[in-house]
Amino acid sequence: MKISIVCVYNNRKILDEFLLKSLLSQENIDYETILIDNTDSTFVSASQALNHGGAKASGDYITFLHQDIMFTSPNALEEIAQYLNDKNKLYGVAGVRDSNGVITNITQGQDFAPAGYASITEPVLVQTLDECMFIVPKEVFEKLKFDESTITGWHLYCVDYCLSAKKIGVDSYVIPSDDVYHLSPGFSMNNTYFRILRKLIKKHSEFPVIYTTMGVWPTNILQLNHEIFSRNSRRIAKDIIAKLEKNL
Repeated sequence: MKISIVCVYNNRKILDEFLLKSLLSQENIDYETILIDNTDSTFVSASQALNHGGAKASGDYITFLHQDIMFTSPNALEEIAQYLNDKNKLYGVAGVRDSNGVITNITQGQDFAPAGYASITEPVLVQTLDECMFIVPKEVFEKLKFDESTITGWHLYCVDYCLSAKKIGVDSYVIPSDDVYHLSPGFSMNNTYFRILRKLIKKHSEFPVIYTTMGVWPTNILQLNHEIFSRNSRRIAKDIIAKLEKNL
């Protein structure tokens, strides 16, 4: 089995210190690295960039991951590959199946804190996977590309991909990897996020609720507007408090 590693980066220092440095230590695994340099904003969306990278992949499975992912043991990729036994499934290291929260074994942030509410010992079926690291069989990617018309930025591209895959009979699973670390604490919500979210909801309105690692989103438009207003209000209030505390 060969794995293609596709990473879009905009910070070479972080890429070198985290992803590339940890890849060099990986043992007993056949992989290729496909790096997409977006420091000059060549690509305007994740969908566009990942379609470009995925088209170059020659592996049986394509792993799309962030520049600040780090493998904390030399056998991390080998152990992940052991779960890749079905070319009609998507795999990831974090995901959501219901309103309880994120299912994952990875750690994140400066304090290496658990990234989810529940750790697992076997693959778990979820509705959507997190963008930080997810794996698509090459055969699935050849049939289903990232949607460049809906995902016009850098948010929710894996959520959209999982929901679209579900419609063609491809389920998503979180695998129990204990040797993956994500530098970012994972929180990234702004007006662009909400703009893409609305387009996502319109596209996948047959799902009553869409579960993401950033929250639970109803597809009923009135309920969605209320939830967005509430989340936006809390976000703005949090930013104001942080600025006031900084000036004290």
